[in-house]
Amino acid sequence: MLLSVVVPCHNEEDVLEELVRQVVETLADSDVDIELVLVDDGSRDDTVRLMREIHARDPRCRYISFSRNFGKEAAMLAGLRYASGDAVVIMDADLQHPPHLLIDMLRLHADGYDQVIARRTREGDAFGRTMISRLYYRLVNALVDVNMEDGAGDFRLLSRRAVDALLQMREYNRFSKGMFSWIGFPTATVDYDNVARQGGGETKWSFRRLLNYGIDGIMSFNNAPLRLAVYLGAAVTAASFVYVIVMVVLALAHGVSAPGYVTLIAAICGMGGLQLIFLGVIGEYVGRIYYETKRRPHFLVAETEPGGREVEKR
Repeated sequence: MLLSVVVPCHNEEDVLEELVRQVVETLADSDVDIELVLVDDGSRDDTVRLMREIHARDPRCRYISFSRNFGKEAAMLAGLRYASGDAVVIMDADLQHPPHLLIDMLRLHADGYDQVIARRTREGDAFGRTMISRLYYRLVNALVDVNMEDGAGDFRLLSRRAVDALLQMREYNRFSKGMFSWIGFPTATVDYDNVARQGGGETKWSFRRLLNYGIDGIMSFNNAPLRLAVYLGAAVTAASFVYVIVMVVLALAHGVSAPGYVTLIAAICGMGGLQLIFLGVIGEYVGRIYYETKRRPHFLVAETEPGGREVEKR
């Protein structure tokens, strides 16, 4: 059995050597052959140079380098296209995904599971962040067409048929966490505690990126926001109709006692705000359609190891 380990990398020169060492040592006594697929996502440090050196020492370590930063989703897609293993593991380069879990994941895969998910516990997280995460997943699972589990991220093992299923999904706007759930197949889970980021530096997930990622999760696998806009619009229209009737009745019974300035301004502001929200929701879906129709490649490859095979057209 050949196991491919796909590692998206962005400015990981401080930790890349240690990651490769730990992965190779972890799997040294297993009965599987391995290949590491290191995907450089437009790094600005010496990550690509280290990839060349690592490949020169160990040809099992292959690499792809993008022409610029295309994002982690594109890096994972490139790695899945490039990997030739009977099973593929996706993991981060910063060692927050513990390599020792690979043995447990392989064991469960041998038991017949097509997806083995490494699920991170929330121990050690700030209380506020934990609550926001739980509320987000409750909201998402109430809206989307697939189930997404809190703590289950990209760190997982995929069988070859699961990888082939993912590669059939060619949409431009990719949300892998939802796509992993959408393809189905027998799934098992391995829990692990939080691990500190290795190699120093700060997380690449700023609040703005996390917010955009959350919006992607809500909009990528359903049209619930559009449906909600219809329901809310109908409710506001009904409330307005009732309000008009009440005002007419009061005017006929008691006459007009006030000019209604406050009511008018409140109605204009409220309706204007609702319209802007609905336009934003519709615009988000239209924008996604716009990008899909362009059919641009998800990434452009600047370099692979000598003799490396074609990636973009697979």
